[in-house]
Amino acid sequence: MAEYILEMNNISKSFPGVKVLDGVNLRVRPGEVHALMGENGAGKSTLMKILMGIYTADSGDVVLDGQPMTVRNPQEAMAKGVAMIHQELNPIMDMQVFENIYIGREIAKRGLVDKQAMLRATEALLKELEIDIPATAYMRELSVAQCQLIEIVKAISLSAKVVVMDEPTSAITDKEVATLFKQIARLKSQDVAIIYISHKMEEIFRICDTITVLRDGQFIGTGPAAELDNEALIRMMVGRDIHDVCPKTEAPIGETVLEVRDLSYGKRVSHVSFSLRKGEVLGIAGLVGAGRSELVETLFGFRKKTGGEILINGAPVDIRHPRQAIAHKMALVTEDRKLTGLNLIGRVSENITLAHLSALFPKGFISRKTENRLSEEYIGRLRIKTPSAAQTVGNLSGGNQQKVVLAKWLLTEPDIIILDEPTRGIDVGAKRDIYLLIGEMVKAGKAVIVISSEIPEVMGLADRIVVMAEGRLTGELQRPEFSQEAIMTYAAQFGE
Repeated sequence: MAEYILEMNNISKSFPGVKVLDGVNLRVRPGEVHALMGENGAGKSTLMKILMGIYTADSGDVVLDGQPMTVRNPQEAMAKGVAMIHQELNPIMDMQVFENIYIGREIAKRGLVDKQAMLRATEALLKELEIDIPATAYMRELSVAQCQLIEIVKAISLSAKVVVMDEPTSAITDKEVATLFKQIARLKSQDVAIIYISHKMEEIFRICDTITVLRDGQFIGTGPAAELDNEALIRMMVGRDIHDVCPKTEAPIGETVLEVRDLSYGKRVSHVSFSLRKGEVLGIAGLVGAGRSELVETLFGFRKKTGGEILINGAPVDIRHPRQAIAHKMALVTEDRKLTGLNLIGRVSENITLAHLSALFPKGFISRKTENRLSEEYIGRLRIKTPSAAQTVGNLSGGNQQKVVLAKWLLTEPDIIILDEPTRGIDVGAKRDIYLLIGEMVKAGKAVIVISSEIPEVMGLADRIVVMAEGRLTGELQRPEFSQEAIMTYAAQFGE
């Protein structure tokens, strides 16, 4: 057996206006968990898309198990023993779980697709992996976390030599993370190589053997994980020290701007009451499925409330549509920026002005000059890395896409800003930029709600935290009372 199961040598790739990879090397041994690290825009996902045949490298070569590897699409990559769990989930929503797992490689019997065989195989896999999802469920019935788990099952089912995991824990619970790590250990014991991409430092040092770092499309270095620590790794990733990654900005807290009284949305949100004050960051914590996103989506008019009332500046409001929420000076950065936050095939400038078109262009005629002027202002203000305002948003890194979403809402000049998982899947540098931006918001007198599944993040940002479980508020903590143990105690109050 070759020393390396996978070698990517001197890989370069350019897109119009930007060189995303410049002579990058990656060498992975059998049975190794190899972290691929770097800020958003460093080139990690592009390198993996070249491995999977989604992109073609401009130069360089790929060697798999000692043999040159050339693939034109992901099907060919999978046939050669390389599987990938993508950060951007693309399940076929109107198909069942077992059909999604075997799509493109269906089990056939006498020339016909054998659905029963695929169903039995999927049920066995789910049982073995201790994942409690019906094999016959339709994908649109599943949560984001469950869809992520099905992608993991699909990759494991391929019996691959190399499995790429791009942010595999970004949307799953601690229990599901433990299941994933158990499967990673099983794959390691079978000499399967894992390429692991994550911005969660504790995961990297917990499960990875080796770390390779990219920065601005260039190879920075490779070394044993045991010889690095958080500070050294961050320095390699960003080229500088970052102190106080999650800084808390102190701002004067004023009068109440939002009151929620007994708000309900079916069984997902049950009699929730809380208030929010000017200059305050209110954290909403809880486990996946607690009803946090459903709560703020009901507030914003995405979902129709079934009970309760909402007051803004002391006056009752009836919000049945996001347009009405925007009219009441509210903004919502949704959990899934790709699905509900952005027009991925649109220009940066189009996305930034999208929520404010009627105010900017009341006569119905869009002025590209005004659109570009405003976009360039926010590109500079939020330090969005893009060749120009005309760049397609889908070509930007995750962190810069998130900044475009924030720019879109800041342009509407909201008083109440709701951020649902604002730093999911983005790197430490972009996270700090967003934390500082939240600080600027509250200093300007805005009222901010932050939902985060990362407890240290919500503790670092919030002045006050409310905790949800099973659609209910189960606790409230003032800043001096913050602790992970207290939050998790409230988050685990099921059926009480």
